[in-house]
Amino acid sequence: MSLKAIAAELGLSLTTVSRALNDYPEVSSKTKIKVKQVADRLGYVPNSIARGLALGRANAVGIVFPATVNDLGDVNYLHVLSSMSERFAKEGIDLLIISAPPEHELATYERIIKGGRVDAFIVPRTKVHDERLAYLHQRKIPFVAHGRSEGFIHPYAWFDMDNAHGAALAAKQLINAGHRSIAYLGADLSYNFIQQRYQAFKNEVCQYPDIRLQEYRIGLEQNSGFLVTQHLLEQTILPDAIFVDNHMAAVGVLLALSKAGLNLNQDIKVIVYGMLSQQTILPTHDIQTIEIPKTIDVGYELAELMLNLLKKDEISSVLYQPVLGFIEY
Repeated sequence: MSLKAIAAELGLSLTTVSRALNDYPEVSSKTKIKVKQVADRLGYVPNSIARGLALGRANAVGIVFPATVNDLGDVNYLHVLSSMSERFAKEGIDLLIISAPPEHELATYERIIKGGRVDAFIVPRTKVHDERLAYLHQRKIPFVAHGRSEGFIHPYAWFDMDNAHGAALAAKQLINAGHRSIAYLGADLSYNFIQQRYQAFKNEVCQYPDIRLQEYRIGLEQNSGFLVTQHLLEQTILPDAIFVDNHMAAVGVLLALSKAGLNLNQDIKVIVYGMLSQQTILPTHDIQTIEIPKTIDVGYELAELMLNLLKKDEISSVLYQPVLGFIEY
C-alpha cells in the first residue's frame, strides 16, 4: 500500500500525508490522527530507508565492541545484545555491532559518525576517565552508557548496577563466614565498575585487622583467570576464600581450582561478581555469585533508555541493586 492511496482517500497531498506520518510539527494533530488511522487500516508499511533519508536518520544504533574470542564467548553480553536488538526491531531500528580493538576505538567512532551509519551509540564497559563519552558529547551524538564514569561530569543516560553495594555484600558474606585469608582477583582499575567493586570490598575488609587480603590482577577473560589462579595455588599456604570481580575471568579461576583437585566450599570458598552460565563452567558444588536479579532484562532496559533519548530527548538513568545468587548442580 502506497502513500498515494492514503492521500487519495483523505483528499490530501502526498507531502501532507508524508509529513503527518513523520510527525512534523506543522501538521495538525487532527490530521495526523486521521492519516495514521487510514494508514493502519490499509496496512501501510513505511520504507525505512527512504524515511531515514528524508529525516536525516540512519534508523540504527551502534555499539563498538571488541570481537575477540573471549568477548564473543561472553554468554551474558550476547543475551544483552539479543534483547536490545529485539526491542529496537519493534521500533524499526537496527542494532549495528562494530568490531574494533581498544587502541582504535575512537577512530572507529569517528569513522562511523562521519559515514552517518548510526544515530546514536550504546557505550559498553565504561571507564573512570572515558574518552569515548567525552568524544560523543563533544560531537553532540546521543549515547547511553552501560555503566557510569566517575570522571565524566556532564549529564548522560546510563544503566548500571550498584557495584559498590555488591562488592560489600560479598565481603561481608566472607567475613561473617569466618574467612580470614582472602584472595582478591580483580581486573584493570581503569574500568569504572571494577574500581567501584575494588574500593568497596577493600573498605569492608580493612575494618578487620586480622584479615589477610592478597590482591591479584586479572583480565576480563577466561585464560587470565586460569593463569593467575595457577600462580596463586603455587603458594605454600593457600587462602581460604577467593573473590573474583568479573564473571569472564571466573570461568578460568574455577577451571584452575578444579584441575588442582580442590573442593569448592570445603577446601576453598569462591564468590564471583557476575552471573555465571551453567553451560560455561565445570560441574562442581554450588557457586555463590553477586548478580542483577534474574527478573531484570538488561538489554531491554538499555534499549528503553535509548528510545527515550531519541524520541523524547530524555536523559535518564537506571541503577539496580545486585543480590546474592547461586549456580546449583
